[in-house]
Amino acid sequence: MKLKDKVAIITGSASGIGHATAIKFAAEGAKVVVCDVNQAGIDTVVSELTASGATAVGYVVDVTDKAHIAAMVEGVKAQFGRIDVLVNNAGIVADAQLYKMSDEQFDRVIDINLKGVYNCAKAVVDTMIEQGGGVILNASSVVGLYGNFGQTNYAAAKFGVIGFVKTWAKELGKKGIRANAVCPGFVATPILNSMPEKVIQAMEDRVPMKRLAQPSEIANVYAFLASDDASYINGAAIEVTGGLTL
Repeated sequence: MKLKDKVAIITGSASGIGHATAIKFAAEGAKVVVCDVNQAGIDTVVSELTASGATAVGYVVDVTDKAHIAAMVEGVKAQFGRIDVLVNNAGIVADAQLYKMSDEQFDRVIDINLKGVYNCAKAVVDTMIEQGGGVILNASSVVGLYGNFGQTNYAAAKFGVIGFVKTWAKELGKKGIRANAVCPGFVATPILNSMPEKVIQAMEDRVPMKRLAQPSEIANVYAFLASDDASYINGAAIEVTGGLTL
């Protein structure tokens, strides 16, 4: 098991890619800390993981609330004594073209998708430095590499979290801490449920592999990057897009 006894905090892990990442990390032997704003979702995922024999705990965490984050980090340290991996997965969308975008839409996405990543990394970095190592993984997006129509706020945040890991790689590499970003393309998550079939088909047609990614395929990349198999990967932004950008 690639992550045996590693203590891993995963934000936004009650559904979608975060949920799949929690399942994958647990299967690889990690002690999983399920963080989300959805208590019912947290309870479901924790029950699922513990039923499989894994060690899992849950915390309600709003990544814009430093007190929430601090309480979670202190609880994790008290229970497990260390923090080995942070997956900054929590995020939202609030799309609109620039001339239609409200300040509220812009600020909300930046607060969660960018400032929230900073808040969580800031909360764990001292612990990782003290223990001599750790891994920070940020959820970026293909949009964080190439931009996207109607996503000024989302693109800014996803470009920004790549900038974070490139900076943290330089600052923290000598302290045994690796920082990387994952940039998914189109992924079959519940967020697509409200989209018309023809829109989803159009998305699939743009991908050379002619299908969307499964959340587990993104989770596999997070698990690799969190493991010692990726011990010399630092400051990278890895596309997982099925060739979408070719």
